[in-house]
Parts: sequence; C-alpha cells; structure tokens
Amino acid sequence: MPLDYHIDHSLRLVHGRARGRLTDQDVFGYQMEVWSRKEVAGFDELVDMSAVEHIDIPSSERMKDLVRMAAAVDPPSRPSKFAIVAPDRLAYDLAQFFKVYRELDPRSTKTVSVFRSLGAALDWLGIEQASS
Repeated sequence: MPLDYHIDHSLRLVHGRARGRLTDQDVFGYQMEVWSRKEVAGFDELVDMSAVEHIDIPSSERMKDLVRMAAAVDPPSRPSKFAIVAPDRLAYDLAQFFKVYRELDPRSTKTVSVFRSLGAALDWLGIEQASS
C-alpha cells in the first residue's frame, strides 16, 4: 500500500506516509485499517504526502464518502487533530477540500489543518521534530 503508517502510543499519534501513486482506494484502505482499531480512538493524526508522485483525483462524492466514514469513527468525547503535509499544489488543494468537508460534518471531532512542510505540521501538533 502506498500509504504506510506507524502508531506511536506514547504520543497518541498515527503517522501516515503516502508515496508514489495515490488512489482513493489507498486512502479508504488506510482509513478502514487504521481507524477501525479501538486503541487509536482519539489519537492525533499526521499524513505526510511529500513523497506522492501522482494522485488519482477522486470525485467530490468519493471524498464526501471518505469524510463520512472518517467522521463516523470520531469519538465525540475525544477531540483530536489531523495534520496533512502537502507541499505539492494538487495535494494541498485536495487536502483543503477534505478539510472543508470534514468541518461540515457535524459528527467530526477532528480539527484538520493542511501544511506545506512537516516542521509546521509537527509544531501545530505540539510534537518535537526529533519524534517524527
């Protein structure tokens, strides 16, 4: 899968790294595999898209489906943060669309922010750079 992840229990963080060609199937697979685990409920999330070379652009309906799926597993009593690192213009724009859709879903308890650099994302998450 071109979207690998690491779960850091001490930081309460899921750190995903996308690479190569990224499809909506990859993103849905990641969402289902990671966020179906009860032990990560309420964890912050960081997805770094710096190594993505091509994105198969999803339809707006497909993106809304992803948001609905993601928001459905957000624990209402545990707000968390989701930082997306997207230095490429297309990745950045798609991440911004995702952010807006996420904000519009009333079940969503994750605050999403999009960054051009990993350092800025880590700062926003309150994580020391050496921990990445």
